[in-house]
Amino acid sequence: MDILGTTLRICVANLEALESSVSFYENLTGSRAQRFERGGVSVAAVGCFLLMSGPERELEVLRKVSATIAVPDVDEANAVLTASGAKVVAGPVPTPAGRNLIALHPDGSVFEYVDRQVTAEAP
Repeated sequence: MDILGTTLRICVANLEALESSVSFYENLTGSRAQRFERGGVSVAAVGCFLLMSGPERELEVLRKVSATIAVPDVDEANAVLTASGAKVVAGPVPTPAGRNLIALHPDGSVFEYVDRQVTAEAP
C-alpha cells in the first residue's frame, strides 16, 4: 500500500478560533483553505493541516484520530490493514473529499485513511 502523505488534525474550540487558525495556517503554508462541513463539524484543509470545529461531542471523537493518511485506494488500504492485524472501526464511506475509513492499529493508535476518489454517493 502506498502512503501518499499525512495530514495533521487540529481541533479548535469554536468558529471564531477556526477562522483565526485558518488565517494563520494560510499565511504559514502559502496555500488557501479548502472548506467543507460534515456531521455538524466545520472543516478547513490548509496544506498538510486539517482544522476542525464543532460540537464538543463530535470533537471528542475526532481527537482520538492521530492523523489522516492519504492513500491511492481505500479498498486496498482496508485489505492491507486487516491482513496486517488492524481493525477497521468505520468505513469505507464516501465523504466530500473522497472515501475514507478509520482503523485501529494493533498498538492502539487510530488513523483515518482517505483517497481522493469522490463518488456520486458523497454527501
